[in-house]
Amino acid sequence: MMLKLENISKSYGNKQTGNYQLVIDNISFEIKEGDKIAITGPSGSGKTTLLNIIGTLDKPDQGFIYYKENEITQLSGKKLVEFRNQEIGFIFQMHHLLPQCTVLENVLIPTLPNKKDLDAIARAEELIRRVGLWDHRHKKPQVLSGGECQRVAVIRALINNPELILADEPTGSLDDENTGNLMDLLMEISKDRNLSLLMVTHSIEIAKTMDRIYRLKEGHLDPVNTR
Repeated sequence: MMLKLENISKSYGNKQTGNYQLVIDNISFEIKEGDKIAITGPSGSGKTTLLNIIGTLDKPDQGFIYYKENEITQLSGKKLVEFRNQEIGFIFQMHHLLPQCTVLENVLIPTLPNKKDLDAIARAEELIRRVGLWDHRHKKPQVLSGGECQRVAVIRALINNPELILADEPTGSLDDENTGNLMDLLMEISKDRNLSLLMVTHSIEIAKTMDRIYRLKEGHLDPVNTR
C-alpha cells in the first residue's frame, strides 16, 4: 500500500449561516504501487479538492492520510514541504511554467531546495531528450506550443523521482492530437518507472485507459464498472 485515506471529510462555508457545502464525505481509499486510477465526476463535485488533500496542498476537516504506513495528515512546515517536493509529482491543467526560465530551468525548479542533488542536471537532460524537446531546452515557454509546454510540465513533475503522480485535468487545454501524445507519454513513463498515477479527468475515454475508475458525486467516491 502506497497511500491510504481513512474517513476523509472536507467542507466549505458555515453551517450556522446556511452557506455550507460538504464536498468530501467520509471517503476511504487506497492507492497501491503502480496503480493507474482515474477520478471522474461533475464539475464542482470536489475532484480537485480531493486531489489537493491527497497531495497535502489542502487539509481535511477530519480523517487520516497514510503514505507508506506513515501518517502524514499532521505534517507541517519544512517537513510538509519536503514530503510534497520529494514524494509527489504534480501536473495541472495549465502548465504553470515560469516564463522567464528556459525549459531546462523550469524542469530543475523542484530540485532547488536540495542543493546537494548533484545529478539533477543530468536527470533533467535525460528527461528532456526522452520527450523530444532537446532542441528546445534553452528556449522559453512562450515560443513553445501548448503540447510542448505540457510535456515540460510532465518531466518537471518527474525530476525528483516521485513514486506518486497527481494529475488534475492535464489534457484539458490540449487538442485531440496533443491529448493522445501526452497520455501515451504518461502511461509509458508510469509503466517504465512503476509509478502510481492518479488523474482527475472529465473525459471518459481517457479514464478508460486507466486501471480503475472512480466517480466522485455528492461527496462520495464510488468505483465505476466499465465492463
